[in-house]
Amino acid sequence: MITTRMRITTPADDGDTIRPTGDSTRSAVDMSRPTVALFGATGAVGLSIGAALRQQGRPYRVVGRDANRLQQVFGSDPKASPLTWDPDSPSSVRAAADGIDTLVYLLGVDYTRFDLHPALMRKTLDGAIAAGVRHLILIASVYPYGRPRSTPIREDHPRAPHTVKGRLRKAQEDLLFEAQTQGRIRVTVLRLPDFYGPGVRSSLLHRAVVAAARGGTADLLGPIDRPHEFVYVPDVGPVVVRLIETPVAQGRVWHLAGAGVTTQRELLDMLQAQTRRRLKTRVLGRTMLRWMGLVSPMLRELAEMSYLMTDPVILDDTALRQVIGPIHKTPYPEGIRQTLAAASGLR
Repeated sequence: MITTRMRITTPADDGDTIRPTGDSTRSAVDMSRPTVALFGATGAVGLSIGAALRQQGRPYRVVGRDANRLQQVFGSDPKASPLTWDPDSPSSVRAAADGIDTLVYLLGVDYTRFDLHPALMRKTLDGAIAAGVRHLILIASVYPYGRPRSTPIREDHPRAPHTVKGRLRKAQEDLLFEAQTQGRIRVTVLRLPDFYGPGVRSSLLHRAVVAAARGGTADLLGPIDRPHEFVYVPDVGPVVVRLIETPVAQGRVWHLAGAGVTTQRELLDMLQAQTRRRLKTRVLGRTMLRWMGLVSPMLRELAEMSYLMTDPVILDDTALRQVIGPIHKTPYPEGIRQTLAAASGLR
């Protein structure tokens, strides 16, 4: 069976004029105190952003509900300042955001409780504004787009979600766009496609990676021969840091595409080639997900989003590269190698 950890992973205004990146577009960095806070820091993308900030020698704050988890993940990083919060307490939210210039929003909810997204964003947004946060970056999904009207799609693609999850994600974003229009805060949205990487459990590929590394059945959502793209999570952090440092890039929606268009079958073939192991696979399509969803709320939720397997959303990140410059994207064979090594306990 597919575990409940498995999930599909997942309009700007005119904004600033796009111009080439140069020293004049970079903002000054205060290295004496944390000016960047990662809210919901302990997930895979938070780890990637933290690593990129640490590489620069830049202090940052990591915010979460579980002090033990924050210590476990960031305790060895002298640049990270852990802080626990309660999003239901306005004073706690303000305290978590106090003194912060840029808040990176990484908060997730259970896949069966997407209804919590707008309310959680509202509480965080209100507290951030009250604390004087200038800039909020939302790490977002493709859910608000609905079915793609072109391939690949640019940032001006209509947000026309036809699913409950897509509408809830759109409502979350609308709160940010409204606050920016009112001049209360500056908002940057970075949309990611599905992702994978070392230790990333919430990935379409997770069960296949585990099966390749340790044996067992590779559970996949089908069809697996349709075009798809994946971003390697360690590649995300440096892009977010560049968005923080580049004022001209702020206040807009951006795409970060994967390392090219592929298919799940091609990646499955890479897993088999690198492990020299023939994998037993189990592919679940929409009909099977619906039947199994009668007894599994998680699979019922996955069925709603199965259109992403048949009508894939492929992102165009040309605009982002024009602003922040070349983006390193780990090729799929190397990303698969690193992900397998982590799953095998080798790194």
